[in-house]
Amino acid sequence: MSEEKKLEGSDTSRHFLKQWIAEDVAAGKNGGVVVTRFPPEPNGYIHIGHAKAVSIDFGMASEFGGVCHLRMDDTNPAKESDEYAENIQRDIHWLGYDWKDCLYSASEMFEQMYSIAENLIRNGQAYCCNLTQEEWKQYRGVPERPGTPSPSRDTTPERNLDIFHRMKAGEFADGEWCVRAKIDMASPNIHFRDPVIYRIRHVPHYHKGNEWCIYPMYDFAHPIEDALEGVTHSMCTLEFEVHRPLYNWVIDRMDEMGLLREHNGVKIRPQQREFARLNLNYTVMSKRKLLQLVEENRVSGWDDPRMPTVCGLRRRGYTPKSIRDFCERIGVSKYESETDLSLLEYCVRDDLNKTSQRRMVVLDPVKVVIDNWPTGKVIEVEVANNPENPDDGTRKIPFSGEVWIERADFMEVPEKKFFRLAPDREVRLRAAALFTCKSLVKDETGKIIEIHGTYDETADYGNPADGRKIKGTIHWVSVQHAKPIEVRLYDRLFSVPNPLDQGDQDFIQFLNPDSLKVVTGYAEPSILDAAPGERFQFERVGYFCADSEDSKPGAPVFNRTVTLKDSWSKGK
Repeated sequence: MSEEKKLEGSDTSRHFLKQWIAEDVAAGKNGGVVVTRFPPEPNGYIHIGHAKAVSIDFGMASEFGGVCHLRMDDTNPAKESDEYAENIQRDIHWLGYDWKDCLYSASEMFEQMYSIAENLIRNGQAYCCNLTQEEWKQYRGVPERPGTPSPSRDTTPERNLDIFHRMKAGEFADGEWCVRAKIDMASPNIHFRDPVIYRIRHVPHYHKGNEWCIYPMYDFAHPIEDALEGVTHSMCTLEFEVHRPLYNWVIDRMDEMGLLREHNGVKIRPQQREFARLNLNYTVMSKRKLLQLVEENRVSGWDDPRMPTVCGLRRRGYTPKSIRDFCERIGVSKYESETDLSLLEYCVRDDLNKTSQRRMVVLDPVKVVIDNWPTGKVIEVEVANNPENPDDGTRKIPFSGEVWIERADFMEVPEKKFFRLAPDREVRLRAAALFTCKSLVKDETGKIIEIHGTYDETADYGNPADGRKIKGTIHWVSVQHAKPIEVRLYDRLFSVPNPLDQGDQDFIQFLNPDSLKVVTGYAEPSILDAAPGERFQFERVGYFCADSEDSKPGAPVFNRTVTLKDSWSKGK
């Protein structure tokens, strides 16, 4: 039985990574210290899948009294930038995690990596190879049969060091030469058959400029970085499981060179374990695909509220707590599965229900005229800001004889179980009046433009139900006092659960055409005081956030964070 299987089965109350680390600590491995790392490549913005990895890496370090490093794995300079690196840091801080003074980058270790590669070549454990990629596919072979050694495999260290130095000096073109680790051409693991550890890239680095034209491969750089930083537990997603033998091979070579760090007199030997990545439906997680959406203007940018990026979720109104709760709920396993987006939406509703203040806003208005309301009379009704939190206090809302209500709250011929407004039916206008519809005004197309009726002047409005059972309560906004606001109704980015699993069809074809609708809403006056990023529940409508980029003082723009319930599950 594998070590992971034993760990997974030994204690069902704890996931296997936690058990692994706990057993190492109990055994005194690495001098009892726990150091993890989160190693993003700064070639894009991190998304909800990265948030799961962040929560694991930082969470495990915190649970065992250790530290988690943040490391920019900037070994591929073609698409890396300070913009990405800075936003990665911002997003991780926003999620609630802190790396303290442990911020690293691979580029800071390029000299050490180069020296390590020189040592491997000098010791006959690496060589320079000029086979093309297509030629190497033939030499490498297939897992069922041994590969064929490169013609350069058994050349002398002196010859290979000379070529390596000339590679660094810029004498060769991209792809003309590479450095391969000399391991095992008969291994059933293709990744163990003399993998490339250095390649030529005549591309300026966003921090190092033109200092380098050769760059280490991730599989070579990653274990070196872990070893030089003193990382004890290196956790990554399942696709790296087949790379673990190479990881261990590099760590062994670091040990032979005396480059492993120590703690309390005990050598720190980094170990790698893998967990299942987050697969979330109705979206895509590939940074390449997300970049395509941005570059083709399918979305407004990396922080478009429809994107699964952390900055997009933040702009949409998601909270750090809801994302951390989601990551906790989906758990950690070794088995690939798909998570329904509705679970993430549930987590954000659960948090916002407790923390967001309520406001009344009408998005699809129809006018209600109270015929027996005294002309010009305006009263103020007092309502709770958040029934879930009495400490949020109350606010006063103006009420007059003409109000906007949602068009969907009236039905001329009511269906069964429709308990809102209909002809000759009484409803409660939230906290204000008991209203009965008496007549309708329609335009030439038959569309209802006004609903007329009367309010009960005899009711005890200290107790609006007045002892009667009123099944329907609807929200409203005084026409005289309503403030128009821009409201962006965001929905799921794709119309199918698995846009990348549609045969030969391009995933772009499955973009949801209704993922954004912009409407003018009518809101109670207090909404104009909303600060950018402030979250509210629009009563009976959903949760909304004042847009952090486009809101202005006195003129907030609102993004729908999530509806009050999951309408997609009912065949929307």
